[in-house]
Amino acid sequence: MPTTHNANQPRRTLLLTGASRGIGHATVIRFSSAGWRVITCSRHPFPEQCPWDAGPEDHIQVDLSDLDDTERAIQEIRSRLEGGELHALVNNAAISPKGDGGKRLGTIETDTDTWSKVFRVNFMAPVMLARGLLEELKTAKGSVVNVTSIAGSRVHPFAGAAYATSKAALASLTREMAYDFGRVGVRVNAIAPGEIDTSILSPGTDKIVEQQIPMQRLGTPDEVARIIYVLCTETSSYVNGAEIHINGGQHV
Repeated sequence: MPTTHNANQPRRTLLLTGASRGIGHATVIRFSSAGWRVITCSRHPFPEQCPWDAGPEDHIQVDLSDLDDTERAIQEIRSRLEGGELHALVNNAAISPKGDGGKRLGTIETDTDTWSKVFRVNFMAPVMLARGLLEELKTAKGSVVNVTSIAGSRVHPFAGAAYATSKAALASLTREMAYDFGRVGVRVNAIAPGEIDTSILSPGTDKIVEQQIPMQRLGTPDEVARIIYVLCTETSSYVNGAEIHINGGQHV
């Protein structure tokens, strides 16, 4: 369990994209319970029924598929960071378009606009945010966590081609960022979740659990959030450029 906030220490700040459900939602709760300030980014306005101790001043509405809007959001985030420190950036937001009836979109069916939009959200936004907030991350000796996917390293029955290749690119970007950012004291790592019990699971996931996952169960969002938390704290102070598989052994 995370420790509660120590009043003698400055409050640490997390910036999280994609906070409204699943892994993102669990990550907000995990960090908030440890006393962190959590600034969230989403396409949607701040939810009035917010389950954590935050307000509209800690929420940025942004369309990450729009490069200009993403740049505007970066400037707004910088203006909201008290003391100019950002201790952690978690790039969790992602889109995975489906075909009719939830059908997987392969390389042949995916149109050019979809390819472009997926890469803007899943790949360009993470590098823009990290680069745009580099001074604040440097000041705090902070940490970046990119959320990739098991689909980035194998053809997945439900994840489309654009999603999968964007996650593979994000894994490669994590290595490049770890090399560049590590030299200024900022660690960059990735987590690659497998089948996690969220509202976006596709029909047929039970077959994957039965046939491909040695632990014979889905993961929980909190199990993912706990690893994200570790990667943003001193416990992982010499971990840089890693991609941690959180999939119950599905990758073996």
